[in-house]
Amino acid sequence: MTEFVFKGKEFVHNHHLSIPHRPLVPDASKSILPLETDGQAPPARLDGNLIIHGDNLHALKSLLPLYGGKVDCIFIDPPYNTGNEGWAYNDNVNSPMLQAWLKENPVGIEDGLRHDKWCAMMWPRFKLLHELLAETGSFWMTLDDNEVHRARGMLDEIFGEQNFVACCIWHKMDSPKNTAEFFSVDHDYLLVYAKNLKSWEMNLLPRSSGMLARYKNPDSDPRGPWLLSDLAARNFYAQGQYSIKTKSGSVIDGPPAGSYWRVSESKFYELDADNRIWWGEGGGNRPGIKRFLSEVKDGVVAQTIWNWEDVGSTRNAKQYLSEILGAATGQELFITPKPIELVQRVIDLATNENSIILDSFAGSATTAHAVLAANVKDGGNRQFILVECENYADTLTAERVRRAIHGYAFKGNQREELLRQPLTFTDLKKAHESGGVLDQIAGIENLEKYRFDKIEKKLKDGVLTVEGVKAVQEKVDGLGGSFTFCTLGQPIEMEKLLSGKDLPSFPALGALLFHTATSEVLEVAQIQTPDANGLAKLGESSAWHVWLIYRPELAFLNAPESAFTLDKAKAIAATTADKADGKRHLVFAPARFVSQKVLRDAGLSMVEYSPLPWALYRAERS
Repeated sequence: MTEFVFKGKEFVHNHHLSIPHRPLVPDASKSILPLETDGQAPPARLDGNLIIHGDNLHALKSLLPLYGGKVDCIFIDPPYNTGNEGWAYNDNVNSPMLQAWLKENPVGIEDGLRHDKWCAMMWPRFKLLHELLAETGSFWMTLDDNEVHRARGMLDEIFGEQNFVACCIWHKMDSPKNTAEFFSVDHDYLLVYAKNLKSWEMNLLPRSSGMLARYKNPDSDPRGPWLLSDLAARNFYAQGQYSIKTKSGSVIDGPPAGSYWRVSESKFYELDADNRIWWGEGGGNRPGIKRFLSEVKDGVVAQTIWNWEDVGSTRNAKQYLSEILGAATGQELFITPKPIELVQRVIDLATNENSIILDSFAGSATTAHAVLAANVKDGGNRQFILVECENYADTLTAERVRRAIHGYAFKGNQREELLRQPLTFTDLKKAHESGGVLDQIAGIENLEKYRFDKIEKKLKDGVLTVEGVKAVQEKVDGLGGSFTFCTLGQPIEMEKLLSGKDLPSFPALGALLFHTATSEVLEVAQIQTPDANGLAKLGESSAWHVWLIYRPELAFLNAPESAFTLDKAKAIAATTADKADGKRHLVFAPARFVSQKVLRDAGLSMVEYSPLPWALYRAERS
C-alpha cells in the first residue's frame, strides 16, 4: 500500500505512545448521578456515561485502561480546516519544527502548512481511536472537501484500506446559498471504516411509517400485507421473453420494450398458482409480483446518499439547539452543530442496545442526546463517552445533556416528518387506488395519530410532506439517564510516586497498572474496596489475578503496613485455593518483606511481586 506522507509525520507517527496517563477525575457537582434505593446519590463512577473536559489526545490515552478495544462505535466531527475556524495546533511534540508551530496559532487560511498541521493533529488521535475500537466496531467521521482526501490517506494506513466501508454524502443544506461565487456547496462527507471488516456487521434501517403504509392487502391474503413489485426488469434475462395471458383473457405479447420478465415462464406460473401474482382488481392489468411484509427483511439497506429530509440539515440543527439552550448559557451558541437525526442514523446502523459510543470532538453533545433518545426508543442501555477540550464543556456540552435528561422549557409545536414524496402525474391519477398516495396518508394517520396532536399534510413544489405535530405548552419531557463529568488529573509518573505529589486514586492507579501489566482492559466494577492494609484485587485478566497494595497517602506508602508480606501472600493465594484456572497472582506494592525464594519454599510460587514505583513491568502475554 502507498504510504501517505505529510510534513511532520516522522515526529507524530508514534506520538500517542509518549502521551502520559492522566487519570479521569470525576466532578459530582457537574454530573447527574442515578439515585440508589435509599435515595442517595452514589459515588461518581467511570463505567457509565462520561463527559470529559480536557485535551482529547490525553483523554483518549486515559480511556485506554478502561475502554481499550471495547468501543463499538466512534463518531467524530473534527475541525474541517476551512481556514476560518481558528483552531490551534497544540500537541507538545519534541521537535523544533512542531514547537515552532505552537507559536503560529491559530491556524488560518494564509497558513501554507495548515493541511500538514491538521494531519499532524489527527494522526495520533486516529491511532488511539483505533486502539479503543472493538474488533467488531466501526468509525464514522464527517468532513468536507478541505481534508477528506487526506483523511482517507491516513485512515487507509491506520485502519487498513481493506477496512474502508463507504464515503457517504450528507446533503446538509435545505436551500442553496445564493451568495456562493460558483457552486452552492450543499454536502459534507461521512467516512466509514470498520476495525475489521470481516467481523463487522451493519444493521438495516427501520422502515418508516410511509414505507409500511405502502403494504396493503386488497385481496385479504392470509399471509398479510404486501407490496406490488414490477415483473419487468431492465437486466437481460435469457428466459425473460414470453407472452402472458391475463385473467380477463387478453394477451400481453411480452415485457415492455428494452426490458425482460424477471422470472422464467415456469416460475411465473408457479408464483401465480401460489397467489403471488396480482392482476389488478379486474384481472386485466399487467401482472406484478406480491412481496409480503412478513417475508422481507426487517429493514432496508442504507444508501450512500443521505438527504437532509431524512437526517436533518445544518439550519435545523442550530434551530433545535437554540430551542434546547436558548440564551440561558450566556454565550454564543455552537456555530456548526450536527443534527440529532444524522447521529441517530449512525446509531441505527452501527450499534446494538448495549453498545458504547465515543465522540472525542463532542461540541454541542449531539451524540449524547442521540444515544439517550435511542435508549428511550428501544429500551436499550447504550453508553456514551464525550470528550470536549473547549471551555464550554460544562456550560454547553454537558448542559445540553442535562436538559436532554431532565427536560427543558419550551412553548410551541414540535414537528416530526413522517413522509416526504415527490408526486408525479401518475401518482395523482392513482391517488384513490389501493396503495396510492391517499391510501399511504391514511395508513400513516392510523399508525401515528396516537403520538401526535395532529397530522399535517402539505404539497409544495410537487413534493408531498406529512408531519406529526405535538403542541408543547411549558416543558419538553426529559429522556432520563445519567452521566459523570470528569476532568483530567495530573500525569501519573511512577518515578515520582513516592514523592507524595499528585497521588492518584486507588481506581486510577489500579486501572493503569492492570492495563500496563496485562495489555487488557480493567472492568471498574471488578475493583474491590481496599482493606485496612490497603490491599484489594484489581481484577482478573486472561492470565493473571492482579492485586494492589496502595493508599493515596504518603505516610502509608512509606510505612511498613504498605509492604508485601508472607501473610498477605498466603491470604491472596487462599482466594483461589479451590480453583484450577492456572492463573497466577500479580501483586503491586511499594515494598516487600518476603523474597520470591521464600514464597517458592512456602508453596506460594503462584504469587508474584512487582514494585511501586517500578521501572517498567509488563507480564508476559499468555
